[in-house]
Amino acid sequence: MSHNDLDTLKNQLRDFADKRDWNQFHSPKNLCMALSIEVAEIGEHFQWLTEEQSRKLPQEKLDEVATELADTLLYLIRLADKLEIDLLTAALDKLELNKQKYPIAQSRGNAKKYTEFMK
Repeated sequence: MSHNDLDTLKNQLRDFADKRDWNQFHSPKNLCMALSIEVAEIGEHFQWLTEEQSRKLPQEKLDEVATELADTLLYLIRLADKLEIDLLTAALDKLELNKQKYPIAQSRGNAKKYTEFMK
């Protein structure tokens, strides 16, 4: 997704909320709570599945997960917009930080947290 695509989606969400007079409900706190709920709804689709089952969802289930992922993305973009955070820049900055915290030589094939590399 390019910066322009993300900005277009952000602006569409602004317009959607404006036309429905929903800004009164879209405080950072409320958006964060809604985001958390949507993430939990993604998790419900994987609850009790084996690792293998989670990798091979039937199309109907995959479509449901796609809808929940979309809800999550939309709330995340809306929250970032309300906080005036450039989400793409923040994500790229975090990726660079993770590259430093997880050097390839120490982290390849390793699930340890970066703080455990120091031990």
